[in-house]
Amino acid sequence: MEFLGISLTEWAGYAASAGVLISFLMKDLRTLRIVNSVGCMFFVIYGLMLNSIPVIITNLAIIGINFYYLFYKRQQATG
Repeated sequence: MEFLGISLTEWAGYAASAGVLISFLMKDLRTLRIVNSVGCMFFVIYGLMLNSIPVIITNLAIIGINFYYLFYKRQQATG
């Protein structure tokens, strides 16, 4: 399937790259982690479409790290 002559897989890769790139423009660390996680989710989808285990594992690990700092570590600091 294509849209504007670009495959759906490539669109997922472009969305993933844009999400990660945009995340590094954030000044607030919490916002950076949220936007970065969205970009990483697109990379997981991209990796699934390509059947690329390294892409999937790496980005799931990054999402896990982001969630750790967003939720678990934050609770420790406030509680």
